[in-house]
Order: sequence, then structure tokens, then C-alpha cells
Amino acid sequence: RSALAALALAALFTANASAQETLRLGIVSFLSGPAAESFGVPAVNGAKVVIEAFNKGAAPAPYNKVGFGGMRIEPIYVDENGGATKQVQELRNLYDREKADAVIGYVGSGDCLAVAPAAEEMKKFLILYDCGTPRIFEDGKYNYVFRTASHAVMDNVALARYLKARNIKAGTINYINQDYAWGHDSRNDFKAAAAQLFPGSKTGADLLPKFGAGQYGTEISALLNQPADLVHSSLWGGDLQAFILQASPRGLFKRSQAVFSAADHVLPGLGQRMPDGVILGARGAYGLMSPKSALNDWWWKVYSDANKVYPVQAPYRMVQALLGFKLAAEKAMAANGGKKPTPEQLAAALKGSEWESPAGKIRMALSGGHQAIQDTAIGRTKYDKQKKMVTLVDIQRFPAQCVNPPPGVKGEEWIKGGFQGAKCP
Repeated sequence: RSALAALALAALFTANASAQETLRLGIVSFLSGPAAESFGVPAVNGAKVVIEAFNKGAAPAPYNKVGFGGMRIEPIYVDENGGATKQVQELRNLYDREKADAVIGYVGSGDCLAVAPAAEEMKKFLILYDCGTPRIFEDGKYNYVFRTASHAVMDNVALARYLKARNIKAGTINYINQDYAWGHDSRNDFKAAAAQLFPGSKTGADLLPKFGAGQYGTEISALLNQPADLVHSSLWGGDLQAFILQASPRGLFKRSQAVFSAADHVLPGLGQRMPDGVILGARGAYGLMSPKSALNDWWWKVYSDANKVYPVQAPYRMVQALLGFKLAAEKAMAANGGKKPTPEQLAAALKGSEWESPAGKIRMALSGGHQAIQDTAIGRTKYDKQKKMVTLVDIQRFPAQCVNPPPGVKGEEWIKGGFQGAKCP
């Protein structure tokens, strides 16, 4: 009996130790600078409410286990502001000094291109929750790095398909995009998609202001002096807000149809200052374009109750990363006897997986199971005076396999090849 009692006591001790163990999780997003207000801070606010729910075991099934399989989550929040070189050092600090078991983060494409090789070199687990450039996995191969959201090819293909479906004139197109990886890739993808769907369309002004420029008087003058059917832009954050506030009084949005690939996140802040009729995407079926589901209802409520505003692109992308990571961590723990998983075990569990998110199903379908695809939607702005908010109308949804390239094909090559293999309704 004494032997059995000793074994039972040892098992109880082991269970309690596992329950008390923590998983230190780095969360990186913009907490200062022009990208903080409409993007970085909402993303972190999303992480806070979801991690709190996880630690209480208060999320809906199958996300209702306490923490990660009984391990309490200990978040470490880091500001992404400061440039790529600084972010590489901050990432190393998270792993080495802060002893982070994993990191979820990064909005800027330049930052993602810099930190991905650093995490791989250190053999540490990293989830890129947002940044858009396809080049991360199309030009590189990783074992420890994942992106749990679609890249920017989806955004611009869906935008072009939306215009085509509604017979919106696109004979001439002006462009204003930021002068770094995200802006260049977004511009190139939309140009290529327009060439396929609107043969003979011509490029007018093609502007590439610096990230964080803030003042766009010269660019707006150029767009007005060379009128076009469309003005395409992938500006985001404070840059997008500034551009809209400066361009609207000068009548740009009345002279050209504005098409923004990633703009829903500025709607709550701009309110009635956002012009009606702007066609925009959210980089997924997010915010006002999100699907009806029990999981989305729960997410919408916990975020809105905590922050007094509805969730948009950045917090949606953060929560889908956390949900996918939670399932992967618990799968890895189950295969590891309930112990904290290693980076290799986490990577094996997340690779090629799929899970339900508030925006629909996320599938790690590209780049050997390291890059996600998902459904998306495009809509048109309309201010509702009774609700005192910008709403989105004329919403069209696009299934993931309609607007994302198939496995093994680079996004730009897929577009230029006529979207071969696309499965559209």
C-alpha cells in the first residue's frame, strides 16, 4: 500500500507541477509610432483578451482548456517600432534574456523579412501573425517560422475580381503605395491582376512615398493632375488615415474610384470623415465583413466589451494566430507526455494544420505547410447616420482557393499565368 500511495503522490505532484508550469509567449506589434493607433495597439488588445480567456479556460471549445494544455500563458509585450535591425535584436532578447518559449508578432513586411532568418538560425519557434509580403516563404525555406494568415496576393486578386464582377471601369489606374516590400508587392500584384481581368488597362501615376511619410500634398496633386478611373493603394495605419484626410477635401475620391487593399482598420477612427463609396478589403473576412458563427460572436463580444470598439483586421489576425498556436501547442504536449513542447515539436504540430477562427477556416496549405490561406471579402463604404458609424455594403466573399495561389506556385507567377487552378463560384 505504501508503494501505491507513493506512486499516487508522485503522479499528483507531476500533474500539479504541469499545471503550474508557464509558457512564456512574446507578443510583438506596434505600440508606438504611426502604425500603433489603428493597428498595433488593437492587435495587442486582442491578444490580451484572448490570453486572459485562455488562462481562465473561458474560450469556446475546442479552445476551452486552461492556458495551453494546463500551462498558464505568460505574455511578454514588445514594441515593433524602430526598424528591422532593432527588431532582430529584440527577437534575440526575447528568446535569450526573456526565455520566451515562442513568439507571435510583426506587422511590417520589412521586419518579417529580417526576423524570420534570425529565428531560424536560433532554431526558435516564430509565428508571423500579419505582414503581407509573399517573399518570406516564396524566397525562403524555414523549419521554425510560420505565417498564420494569407499573404498579400489574396488581397489584390480579390480586389480586382470584385471590380470585374461589378463592371467597374478600370481603363486607367493610378497607384500610391509605400516604398518597401509590402507596397511594391501589393502594387505589382494588383497590376498583374488588372492586366488579366482588364486587358488594355493603363497605368497613370505610379507613386511610392516612404513608409511613415505622413504628408501627401505632392502625391495628391499628381493624382489630381493625371485623372484615372481608379486609384489603387495599399497604404495602411497612420499613413492611410493621413492620406484620406488630406485627399478627401481636395476632391480626389470624387474624381477617381478609390480601391484600398487593406483599409478596414481605419474605419472606426475616421468615422464620418471616411468618404462613401470607397472599395476596400480587410486582408481577410474580418470586422464588418466577418462571417456569422458562434466563435465569431464570442470573439466580437469579448473584444468589444473590453475595448468599447469592434475588432478589425489586426486583432482578428492576432486571435487566429493564438487559436492556431493553442491547438498546435496542446497537440505537441499530448505527444510529449504532457510536458512543455520543444520548438521542433511545436513546428511539427502546426505544420500543415487547419483550425476554425472567427474569420472562418485557416489552412496552413502553402510553402510546405508554413503559410496559411483563408477566405476573404471586399466591400464598399457607406456612413450610417443612425448608427453613427461607417458601414460596409455590397460585400462579396471569395473562397480561399479562388484568390490564393495553389501550393508550389509563386503568387505573381500564378496571376500572370491566368490564375490557373483557381476555384471560384
